[in-house]
Amino acid sequence: MTNLELHAPAPAGLEGDLEGDLASLRGDCARMVPHWSAPERVVSLPVPPSLIHGVTVPPRSARLLDAMSEYGD
Repeated sequence: MTNLELHAPAPAGLEGDLEGDLASLRGDCARMVPHWSAPERVVSLPVPPSLIHGVTVPPRSARLLDAMSEYGD
């Protein structure tokens, strides 16, 4: 994974105020709301086990889950 560092100048008037206040944070969030749109509803369909590949469970974890009554009985 690449760690990209971006350096941009601070907005005018905020050079010395790195923390800001709650009001400015709420304003920033309000301006970002249009960028955070989400679908009304996401419907997940079941996946057949034949399509699940590459999932491995360490034997120790499998034994732990097997010993828990709510997971295997």
